[in-house]
Amino acid sequence: MGTQTILANETVSISELRNNIGRYFTDHAIAVLSNNKPTGYVIGAKAFEAMVNMLLQTQQTDSFNASFRPTSDHLNAITQKGFELLENASEDELKQLGKFSE
Repeated sequence: MGTQTILANETVSISELRNNIGRYFTDHAIAVLSNNKPTGYVIGAKAFEAMVNMLLQTQQTDSFNASFRPTSDHLNAITQKGFELLENASEDELKQLGKFSE
């Protein structure tokens, strides 16, 4: 049995989506599940327009401006992983961090 990747931080069942569809047109993607498997994604008009504009921009140039807006859960996971890496780092690894520059 294979696993499927869900490319959203929020999910909704098809039956719940049918009951209150307007609630799920948001500024972020929401995975729609059927039998606990992703069958599609729902996003609001502004988010869809932003995606289309970004795709058009990448087709027209070699670069584009992006924004990084993770959810609080994602930020907490990133922070926790960083803490674990620092806690388990050797002296040599920490010395290498001292040479880091932005």
